[in-house]
Amino acid sequence: MKTYIISAMDTELFILITDIIGTVAFAVSGAMAGIRKKMDIFGVNILALLTATGGGIIRDLVMGATPPMAFKNPFFVIIAAIAANITFIFVYWKHKSKKAFSDKTLAVYDKLFFWFDTVGLAAFTADGVHTGLLSAHSGNAFLVIFLGVITGVGGGVLRDVLSLEMPVIFVKHIYACASIVGAAIVYVIFYFTGSAEAAMLAGFFFVCVIRYCAAHYGWNLPKAYS
Repeated sequence: MKTYIISAMDTELFILITDIIGTVAFAVSGAMAGIRKKMDIFGVNILALLTATGGGIIRDLVMGATPPMAFKNPFFVIIAAIAANITFIFVYWKHKSKKAFSDKTLAVYDKLFFWFDTVGLAAFTADGVHTGLLSAHSGNAFLVIFLGVITGVGGGVLRDVLSLEMPVIFVKHIYACASIVGAAIVYVIFYFTGSAEAAMLAGFFFVCVIRYCAAHYGWNLPKAYS
């Protein structure tokens, strides 16, 4: 009994850490997208908050969990706001005397944006699958994997739409496909081992690797024309 309680506590701590990582990563990517679009601090915050919480809100609505957790427990909203404002203040302080971003600076921001976006995608994909596995529909593989994918990509889609960009999941770098593979891996490993930590770590790892390889080698899905 004691071992079970400790194991449950360890799992909850692991999930909390994963959620914080995903929230911070997506909040920073949303803030950077807003900054590049020359939004004011309010716009940057809204974009960051939607990026960090949008996927989870959509997941909760699909599951019929209302109001969504982001509104019942503002802890992650506060974390996202802190990350967004730190990002805004840093960029404002560093570039307040400049009228435009240099090409070199933009290249650095692009790399940072990619990695924060990738980490957020990986963390929230794993978390979404875990949420589905805890529900009454854990035996429905399609639903559980869908929950992982929508949790992972939902916030990024909202970010791209509100910043007047074509959502990344539709155009490049195997974005949603990486989430699908990662979600499937989490589900399968958890099904065979019963270990939430091992399953989520494996899914997280594979999403990051697939995203890196896609960006590094220029992998993209076929298009009718380029």
